[in-house]
Amino acid sequence: MKNKRIWGVLWLMGFAYGFAQDNDSQKVDHDVELELEAEYRYFFDAARFDGQEEHYPALSFRPEYSASWDKGYQSINFQGFLRLDRDDERTHWDIRELYYQRAKGNWEVSLGLRKVYWGVIESNHLVDIINQTDAVETFDGEEKLGQPMVQFSWITGSFGTFDFFYLPYHRKRTFAGREGRLRFGTVIDQDDLGYESGAEEWRQDVAVRWKHYFGIFDIGLSHFHGNGREPLFTFEPDGTINSFYPVIDQTGLELQVTHDAFLWKLESIYRSARAQDFFALAAGLEYTFSNIDGNGLDIGVLGEYLYDERDQLALTALQNDVFLGSRIAFNDTADTAVLIGGISDLKSSSKIFSLEASRRFGSTWTAEVEARIFGSIGENELILSNFRDDSFLRISISKFF
Repeated sequence: MKNKRIWGVLWLMGFAYGFAQDNDSQKVDHDVELELEAEYRYFFDAARFDGQEEHYPALSFRPEYSASWDKGYQSINFQGFLRLDRDDERTHWDIRELYYQRAKGNWEVSLGLRKVYWGVIESNHLVDIINQTDAVETFDGEEKLGQPMVQFSWITGSFGTFDFFYLPYHRKRTFAGREGRLRFGTVIDQDDLGYESGAEEWRQDVAVRWKHYFGIFDIGLSHFHGNGREPLFTFEPDGTINSFYPVIDQTGLELQVTHDAFLWKLESIYRSARAQDFFALAAGLEYTFSNIDGNGLDIGVLGEYLYDERDQLALTALQNDVFLGSRIAFNDTADTAVLIGGISDLKSSSKIFSLEASRRFGSTWTAEVEARIFGSIGENELILSNFRDDSFLRISISKFF
């Protein structure tokens, strides 16, 4: 089934591209890029589970291609991804994006595999529901799998923008394998995760989103109906884990207020399912001290509160927590940037400290450093307790062609 889906999308892309090439009056502009990345992850503590290691070298390849014509109103876009890693489950490939897009007047349509991002909060992306999380790629859940979709956008001007989504296929989340870190005591095979829906991954999902701005206010309202992107887990006394993807309805709100150097942010969702209903909220602010040294140095201070009614069953483990951090942008020719922060549980001693930094060297090289430190994780933390020995440092060097 997976191969049929991929070949179907490829045929569609080829048809659209061939149409453009056959029309002599259309000039097609091509753009090709490739990123090669060497990555090394070092885990500070000895492995908790059998099969795990402390050193994880990896390689990744990210090719991109785009072709546009009709004065840019029509295009084909492709982003690929391949990771080679010691963990068999983290060794994977994906078509992040492969879609045809056409814009005309006040509407735009996209057909194929795409990545769509919703949200304004730094530490937890509650409303972001369209794409499945690539859980083996990053701990923070920011990497996403390509989602097959038809997206229609209607830009009304004074009434905002309406986005309509038809999502014909659900993609399962992949979890770390036996040799991987940041995993549960029981290795979770994605093939073992079932569905509440009898149509399983072929259940036809839909979503709609409205976004607009009023002066200093930016607002978004969304609703999703279909297979949830998060599996629902139940933990048995003997340590076994049962899980499936429920059919859900999720209504989301995004709000951002920009006032001078302040950004006030809010995300909230209400998700209902036959097995579980819950409310979640993330709210915070960001204040930026601009051009501090007269050479472009910007320092932003962030504070966010995170709440989830699921308590310890929340997959993000962010159920009653506070995030404090700082975003530092040097605004130099090397695009040097640093994000540091920490999340503290208000009900327990659990803490997560993080560091993300990047800098470009020359015009084609980029270095990144990432660190995650898990501190004082209690045994009562059903999710985080599995990761308490998985503090790590990640270093990567990328070359762009």
